[in-house]
Amino acid sequence: MSAQPRGGEGADLAGRVILVAGAAGGLGAAATRACAQAGATVVMLGRKVAKLNRVYDSAAQLGPEPLLYPLDLEGASPDDYAALAERLESEVGRLDGVLHCAADFAGLTPFASGDPAAFARAIHVNLTARAWLTQACLPLLRQREDAAVVFALDDVQRVGQAYWGGYGVAQYGLRGLIESLHHELRNGPVRVCGLQPGPMRTGLRARAFTHEEDAAPVDPAQYADAAVQLLAADGLAWRGKVRDLTG
Repeated sequence: MSAQPRGGEGADLAGRVILVAGAAGGLGAAATRACAQAGATVVMLGRKVAKLNRVYDSAAQLGPEPLLYPLDLEGASPDDYAALAERLESEVGRLDGVLHCAADFAGLTPFASGDPAAFARAIHVNLTARAWLTQACLPLLRQREDAAVVFALDDVQRVGQAYWGGYGVAQYGLRGLIESLHHELRNGPVRVCGLQPGPMRTGLRARAFTHEEDAAPVDPAQYADAAVQLLAADGLAWRGKVRDLTG
């Protein structure tokens, strides 16, 4: 992992270092490109190296050279996240924001016949791993005058219904995590908020809906600018809140 922050003058994220978890996924990839275009050095965290490399190539043409950090959130331990934070401090020297886009969803399954391991995996990747990563990054984030932690959320009115299993349950937990962290951090430099985009054309959604029955989703790139705004200084207005774009 190497490179130093650089960015164009006047860009919303110029000079900032932003960690995007799930940078190879739909919203994560779009947000990585948008953050780079806004002047940020993006640390791209994900488990699929080939996909990360493709996003890296496109993001590098838009702004500062991104940094790659392959890591599988399912198997990563708190020590792994601590090691990530240590490398960021030693090699980059700062961290200004974390955008949580990594997600796990195996598909719609009746609870009575679901795989217990799949349920536990969904809770871990969608909730616990995000909490562990945030905890490890807090000391670095607190060194900045303004830092942001943004959690990408799904609509609980939809995924909190039947068959969504651990993924749906984790979405309720994420809202509790945002609320708890906000009350702990509201008097300091680190702000916490949520971003709830509308339906997106992603692999995750395709596991729940076939193309024929689902005409609602749009390109995740349509929500990438909202992620940039929440990570930038203007995002202060959303401290402790969820920016709901489903309407």
